[in-house]
Amino acid sequence: MGKPDNTVTIIDVAREAGVSNSTVSRVVNNSAQVSSRTREKVLNAMMRLGYVVNQQARSLRGGRSQVVGLLVPDVGNSYIGEIIRGIDDELASNQYDLMLYTTHRRKTKESTYVATITRGMADGLLLLLPTNVAAYMESLQARQFPHVLIDYQRVDNNWTSTLQATNWQGAYDATKYLIELGHCRIGYIVGLREMQCSLDRLSGYRAALEDHAIPFDPTLVYDGDYFLLEGYRGATKLLELSPPPTAIFAANDTSALGVIEAIRNRGLSVPNDVSVIGFDDIPEAAQVHPGLTTVRQPLEDMGRLAVRVLLKQLTNPDLPGERVELSTELIVRETCHPAKA
Repeated sequence: MGKPDNTVTIIDVAREAGVSNSTVSRVVNNSAQVSSRTREKVLNAMMRLGYVVNQQARSLRGGRSQVVGLLVPDVGNSYIGEIIRGIDDELASNQYDLMLYTTHRRKTKESTYVATITRGMADGLLLLLPTNVAAYMESLQARQFPHVLIDYQRVDNNWTSTLQATNWQGAYDATKYLIELGHCRIGYIVGLREMQCSLDRLSGYRAALEDHAIPFDPTLVYDGDYFLLEGYRGATKLLELSPPPTAIFAANDTSALGVIEAIRNRGLSVPNDVSVIGFDDIPEAAQVHPGLTTVRQPLEDMGRLAVRVLLKQLTNPDLPGERVELSTELIVRETCHPAKA
């Protein structure tokens, strides 16, 4: 990503995105004359380059920058992309611009960008899957800077707003579904343990096993990172166990796609030999063959609601923080079968 300053211009963004300068300008100004696909290309280019809108021009609107900052760990998966889509749509409908930064999962970058954004560059801040909140929470509180943490819940104050899905319940429901299909050896590929959603999903998996009198087996748990390659590696390792699991639950859909590939590379079939279930319900989950059974999070709604909570803070700064939790839903497709007798 480029430096977070004004050395990056609209011309640079246009070149990176492969569009005209005027198209970038329309995206910056939230014009409706841009297709969603083109808008996404331009926003991704802005994120990669660290493009920042001209704040002096924004300040002419009446005291506010009309910009909201967004920090994301990366842009390499559809989970983040779908949430950004909801954020961007909701901001555009409220005449706000979006300033994007990607931390590449580096804690020092996360805290540096928070400091940059809160120095008058934006009116509020959205943080998706933050991992270094302790480094800047006191500063945000001291400045009373409006912010919302998305997919994060470990806060001990009444001022910070959080928004997440029911991660624990979703993982519980997925595991219970596999158990009801007769599976007792269920492998689990964890996401990054430094993220609260990963811990919640692991806890839901363990609780479902316990409630159905199935002993927790740590050898059936593999520490992944939410990426496809670790899903592949994790499934490969789990399938080498004796006996191997008859089902594998991955902490997100991207990892689950890696699991499916690993199963096939061993000459096995999904779901006849091994059942697979994911989490998130990204667009690819319905497009692969067989269709991936998964736990749906309302990703676009999460983005939209996070913006609404933040804008409410901007309008009413004395309101206490909100704790918003959206329900998950088990989506049954074709990657799970009853366990063989």
